[in-house]
Amino acid sequence: MKLCVIGTGYVGLVAGTCLASMGNDVICVDKDKEKLENLKKGVIPIYEPGLESLILENVHENRLKFSSDLDFAVKNSKVCFIAVGTPQKSDGSADLSAVFEVAEQIADAMNDYKVVVNKSTVPVGTCEKIAEIIKNKTDCEFDVVSNPEFLKQGAAVDDFLKPDRVIIGAESEKSAKIISEIYSPFLRTGNPVITMDIKSAEMTKYAANAFLAVKISYANEIANICENIGANAEMVRKGMCADKRIGSQFLFPGLGYGGSCFPKDVKALMALSKEKGYTCEMLTACDNINLRQRYIFINKIFKKLGTDLSKMTFALWGLAFKPNTNDMREAPAITIIKELTKAGAKIQAFDPKAVETAKSIFGSSISYGDSAYEVLDGADALILATEWNEFRNPDFELIKSKLKTPLIFDGRNQYNIDTMKNYGFDYVCVGRRLE
Repeated sequence: MKLCVIGTGYVGLVAGTCLASMGNDVICVDKDKEKLENLKKGVIPIYEPGLESLILENVHENRLKFSSDLDFAVKNSKVCFIAVGTPQKSDGSADLSAVFEVAEQIADAMNDYKVVVNKSTVPVGTCEKIAEIIKNKTDCEFDVVSNPEFLKQGAAVDDFLKPDRVIIGAESEKSAKIISEIYSPFLRTGNPVITMDIKSAEMTKYAANAFLAVKISYANEIANICENIGANAEMVRKGMCADKRIGSQFLFPGLGYGGSCFPKDVKALMALSKEKGYTCEMLTACDNINLRQRYIFINKIFKKLGTDLSKMTFALWGLAFKPNTNDMREAPAITIIKELTKAGAKIQAFDPKAVETAKSIFGSSISYGDSAYEVLDGADALILATEWNEFRNPDFELIKSKLKTPLIFDGRNQYNIDTMKNYGFDYVCVGRRLE
């Protein structure tokens, strides 16, 4: 099928590439011509495992093309996916200006029946507005569909190629059938296509992300209680997760959630509810707990070392908001760096993929190493902020020999308490005590 994907950000690039890998002819559209030229060469602006090779393969097979010509792409496609950004505004609501601008451009380019599919995360009622915009600008027949994405950064390619479900919000049987056909190769194992009305599909995206965010905040709340009463949050987590009704995912205490989805989607759902006269008490608490969690961890550092850190140097392992990405949007590491440098500390940071991203945020105000062990040189303590696999089983003897003092602040509960004791580390973690 001939498709176009408008927007080559995180969602659009993964979606367009994976759709092309199933034999569709896909044109990915973006305004940034330099970015498009790099994409044609396989140089991608994000780190996502497996994506680079998949882009090169599909470009070589001529199934995947990159263009700045939206008019051409729409005219030569049966289905047009909108995958542009919906950044958070100052009041927490989603900025839909890019979505509506693309809707107008699609309408201007229409030459026959099109299915316009919104993959951007948008408030309930947005597809209705998209349809209204298009209807006011063209006499061509069209349908608007909501098709929210559920991609985890660091596993997005696998998530798209092997989805646990596909949500299609459609008002016409014709459009629902077309989108179901597109996704049928991805669902051969029997995972469901769930078709529903458009508003319910739009809400499903927010409801799913907000629920996962609540689980993370709940895990942190329980960890904080455990720490205060002398219980072990890790043991409590294992006991909870053995209950099939609860499950094991998103219940790890630590520094809280970050990234482009959970913080933005929680706030957007809160803003949408407020607009409709309803106060989301649970989501408000979830958001507050998440922000507070970072400061609880930072305060552990202050409690241990004092609030004047002008003579202290910290090695920081991890900058990205989670492993297997170079994304630092809403990353806990940003808050940690800002608060510690405000207190006078020097930061020596390493991340396997996010150093260049960090340089665009902090410039030369912190230093960067080429390896995890390099940034330990001259440091008074190690802070672990992102749980990359390569940090899980480090050389503890080497760490101890390089640090001025054997002190580790573990924001992700990576290390075993007995192991830390045996190596003689002063070890500070989340929800667990060394005594």
